[in-house]
Amino acid sequence: MSVTINRMHDLSSNSSDSTAAADVKKFSLDDLCSLSDTSKRTVRYYIQIGLVDPPIGSTKAAHYLSKHLDQLLTVRKLSDAGVSLDRIRDVLSGEAPQVPPRQRQPGSVEVRSHLFIAEGVELEISPEQAGLSPEQVRTLVRAVMKTYQELQGEPK
Repeated sequence: MSVTINRMHDLSSNSSDSTAAADVKKFSLDDLCSLSDTSKRTVRYYIQIGLVDPPIGSTKAAHYLSKHLDQLLTVRKLSDAGVSLDRIRDVLSGEAPQVPPRQRQPGSVEVRSHLFIAEGVELEISPEQAGLSPEQVRTLVRAVMKTYQELQGEPK
């Protein structure tokens, strides 16, 4: 659904007024509900829990602006996608998503690099968990091998 909310007036080159006035579309609660396909009760609930800003004014003349419609459409889109209202609140507030660590499950596959350095000296690397690219893993392996060889050359 596309609704044009702001229109800038054309400024003529002969105009002495250098400011542009913007027409801001105002919506009643009924209009907002109709445009977003949301019930009044749901809109009021979203306002109550802070997902949508309160209307402008507090009487029957209260109105909503394009930002309210945008907020409501965003909440609807995320909610329809199965996102919880608590998570929607986090998304709308701009908080970075908290990704829980992935739990190892029976049958899960993990890719690891196993470096045999010498008898009794081995290194196991999980590039995904370490956040290393393949090139970084190769660089690490070369550095570990070089360091071990240097240690072998030192007196004990």
